[in-house]
Amino acid sequence: MLEAVLFDWGDTLMRWSPSDGMLEAGHAAGFAAIGREPSAGITDRFRDAYITRFFTPGVVEEVEYPAEVRALLAEFGEEVDDDELTRFLAAEHAVWAPAHHLADTTHALLETLRERGYKLALVSNAFDPPELLHHDLAALGVAERLDTAIFSSELGRRKPDPVIFREALSRIEVEPARALFVGDTIATDIAGAAAVGMRTCQAVWFRADADEAPEPDYRAFTQMDVLTIAERLRRG
Repeated sequence: MLEAVLFDWGDTLMRWSPSDGMLEAGHAAGFAAIGREPSAGITDRFRDAYITRFFTPGVVEEVEYPAEVRALLAEFGEEVDDDELTRFLAAEHAVWAPAHHLADTTHALLETLRERGYKLALVSNAFDPPELLHHDLAALGVAERLDTAIFSSELGRRKPDPVIFREALSRIEVEPARALFVGDTIATDIAGAAAVGMRTCQAVWFRADADEAPEPDYRAFTQMDVLTIAERLRRG
């Protein structure tokens, strides 16, 4: 019997749609937050030497983003204390807020699942400081509709590593066989969840991952298809 539904975040409950210029704007906001002028060339250096490390396929160790930003700033002679770094990161992160676009049915899906007694969790690969990511969930009205949410920056491990899935299941006290994981990416969401014994559902309403293996147990073409799949699994 199904007891819980766990979701990925980006391109599952929310479409991640950054616009051109947000990277530069984020750095400018960060410098403004600590009362300094932006260092010329810092964004280009970030693109060339840093950003690719954050998305290396197959790597499950999460980067320590605050340490990376501190190192980037130091390259340009900008030494920051812990308080300044915190303010820089918060201001930078705030610039990216408009890139989060909830699906029209995200709230309705979560509310309906909760009303029917399912436990709900979010499991996301994200390198930003956890407090900023949890603030995003609260601001978008998602946190209040979940039982728990966990980001890779909290554990230092990314999907498909089993650690992050097991931590989420532990928090909601549900065995893997009684949980469904919904995510858009085959290699991280589907493969990772299946490896720990969860049923899997590929979300294809925002994007269709080109990877063919492993095959998900289900595919959902709309968010509300997840409700149908969950009820089918509950009935056994």
